[in-house]
Amino acid sequence: MSVPHTLYNTRKEKKVKEKIYTIPITDAFKTECECPMCILEKKLEDESIEYILGPFLMEPEGRIQTNKRGFCKKHFELLYNTKANRLGLGLIVDTHMQEQNANLDKIYENKKALLKKDSQISPMKNFANKISTKQTETQKLVDQLINKLNELESSCAVCDKIDHTMERYVDVILFLYFKEKDFKTMFEQKKGFCLKHFKLLLEGTKIHLNTKETSIFVESLFTMQAQNLQRIQEEVNWFTQKFDYRNNDAPWKNSKDSLIRSIQKLVGLCNLK
Repeated sequence: MSVPHTLYNTRKEKKVKEKIYTIPITDAFKTECECPMCILEKKLEDESIEYILGPFLMEPEGRIQTNKRGFCKKHFELLYNTKANRLGLGLIVDTHMQEQNANLDKIYENKKALLKKDSQISPMKNFANKISTKQTETQKLVDQLINKLNELESSCAVCDKIDHTMERYVDVILFLYFKEKDFKTMFEQKKGFCLKHFKLLLEGTKIHLNTKETSIFVESLFTMQAQNLQRIQEEVNWFTQKFDYRNNDAPWKNSKDSLIRSIQKLVGLCNLK
């Protein structure tokens, strides 16, 4: 029986995608760590920061994105602290601020006349506005500005790139889990994941797996996750017990760095010094 052309293309695309993402996934899962997906994310973040301060500066489409999206606090810090290309970062910040300043000015200018009108209302009208459920033009302006600032605060070109690629990684991880016996064995021998990436894997099952596959994967994943959450909690508990003078001579066991590892287990990738 011949394979339909569309199905063949789908399988071919899957195979190409698998090859693109398999090597970094396999390398990360071979690493001894509390969350191999944090290894993947850190590599993506480092590559993104390096790229933005390098070839990216010559890409008009990329600049359109950064003008619109900007960066979150964390990634602005990383971009600046690399000290790799202060001029390039300055150019990015310059055009980003030009666009955002214009956006804020436009919102304000559209309401400026009505704002002036609200500032001249009578005391009686002012009192009535306080108890009314209907928004004044001034209140509408304040809400528009807050919404725009919330949008800007939650947007980041680096986060977008990382999130998009991590979603692709989840797709391939689930594919490999069911198609590659060696990968499944390696996966099940890990120390679980941080809660952020534990959630990401669970979300991935809703997109990429059928009911049977989901039940098999979730049982394996949750068993591994629960065991390792318990393990690291016991390690950090012993870390605290070591500060009791009665345990001065007791061995540290595996608890010396358990505080760092437990925090990373809870929140994922973070810069703890």
